[in-house]
Amino acid sequence: MPHSRPMSLLLLCLSLCVFVAAQEMHAPARTTPAFDQLKSLAGDWEGTNTHGSKVNLTYQVVSNGSVLMERLKSADESEMITMYSLDGDHIVVTHYCSAGNQPTMQTPVATAATGKYDFSFVRVSGTKTPDEGHMVTLSLTLPDKNHLTQVWTFDDHGKSMVDTFTYTRKK
Repeated sequence: MPHSRPMSLLLLCLSLCVFVAAQEMHAPARTTPAFDQLKSLAGDWEGTNTHGSKVNLTYQVVSNGSVLMERLKSADESEMITMYSLDGDHIVVTHYCSAGNQPTMQTPVATAATGKYDFSFVRVSGTKTPDEGHMVTLSLTLPDKNHLTQVWTFDDHGKSMVDTFTYTRKK
């Protein structure tokens, strides 16, 4: 067995080389300046909604940079998750609402980092009828790296309700 130790080292080195090569095959996800601007929101935020209730928001870049995950926590409602991703030159959001449904909205073509992103309704899942209450628009405004405004529009049987959230990045 005098050759077993060198053979083991050789196999270990080959395994490491294969592992490193496999890691390099996962290039960073496709992105645009607009999506990069949204990913720069990563971190913790605090603010208020239209009714003056305190709201906490956390953004995290996940899935090799291809998704921005938002977690919204409010004293008024259950936690909600919104996932942002690219679809061609559009940014798409799917909102996992405390109402139990999942509306999907998207921007028009959005490649430049403009600081303003308007999402319009595409479809909803998890509702019993098409007019059951769900989010239909989202507007994000980023005046600078430490401030954010979200305006959400919720439609329920033809009646629209708008809620504005203003946030400041936690230091």
